[in-house]
Amino acid sequence: MNDTLSLTFAALADPTRRGMIARLAQGPATVKELAEPFKISLPAISKHLKVLEHAGLIERGREAQWRPAQLQAAPLKDAAQWLEGYRENWEASLDRLEEYLRKLQAENKS
Repeated sequence: MNDTLSLTFAALADPTRRGMIARLAQGPATVKELAEPFKISLPAISKHLKVLEHAGLIERGREAQWRPAQLQAAPLKDAAQWLEGYRENWEASLDRLEEYLRKLQAENKS
């Protein structure tokens, strides 16, 4: 799986990783800070971070012995743009459905 969009969606498929992304949206965090809300081991947290890093969703720096993670928004923007085309299609379909239902209601009142 090499394409960026597939990597992004695969990384976001896990609720733990989505939680980490939500936390990183507030600013950089250490592994310990990211692990805090989850009841999983630190090695499991590290594996999740590697998946996010491989997908380009986070970047990990170096500050002394700390390796804070920071959100990288570009892959999320690409995913949002891809979904946007479908959103427009869904809205058009819902608009047509709404018009059809109005027409049925008008016919039933007659």
